[in-house]
Amino acid sequence: MSWQVVADAKAVAEAAAQKIQKAAEEAIARSGSFSLVLAGGSTPVSVYRLLAAQEADWPAWQFYFGDERCLPADDPERNSVMATQNLFEHIPVQDHQIHVILAENGAEAAAAAYANKISSVMPFDLVLLGLGEDGHTASLFPGQEHPEGQLVVPVHDAPKPPPDRVSLNYGALASATEILFLVSGKGKAEAVKQWRNGQDIPAARLSKLHEPEILIDTAAWHE
Repeated sequence: MSWQVVADAKAVAEAAAQKIQKAAEEAIARSGSFSLVLAGGSTPVSVYRLLAAQEADWPAWQFYFGDERCLPADDPERNSVMATQNLFEHIPVQDHQIHVILAENGAEAAAAAYANKISSVMPFDLVLLGLGEDGHTASLFPGQEHPEGQLVVPVHDAPKPPPDRVSLNYGALASATEILFLVSGKGKAEAVKQWRNGQDIPAARLSKLHEPEILIDTAAWHE
């Protein structure tokens, strides 16, 4: 794995925005489009705001989501709402470029529909992911198992609210050209320690399938 330690959460966001732009330019030069899987959480908010302030070949971008919460479509806790408020509303993109998970329809139905949607566009160019204090990533939580063959899985009994979610599975995430983790804050330090020590947390399980790049601040880093 490639760990890049930077000063603080602001530096994580700035480095991430630069890396996303570079990946986009390379993908568009290669294939004419750029597929980006967005993450939820607090750190990506800053990344999306930085991206929105930059110039890019926005019509060539396609946006997907790594996971979503089974809440009403306009609920502020939805990842899609956060991305809309901090990115989509500020850049010239069309609705057909934004591929939300219809989690308001229920976890099973939404997972099946999203698997059908992404199967023809994989592998993604870049997947953004965060790390939870318990080591979860996307909505893949410790102690929960999912069928390997499913691209997108319904998640129930999540240890943090809401309990019902939809998540890209390990295989779908790992098939990406690039995976970029964004990790900041001392609350993540224990999960980082477990990850580096090889404990079986979801982030570590994913990194065994695809070697990710990890942007991490000093507060979260364990020497």
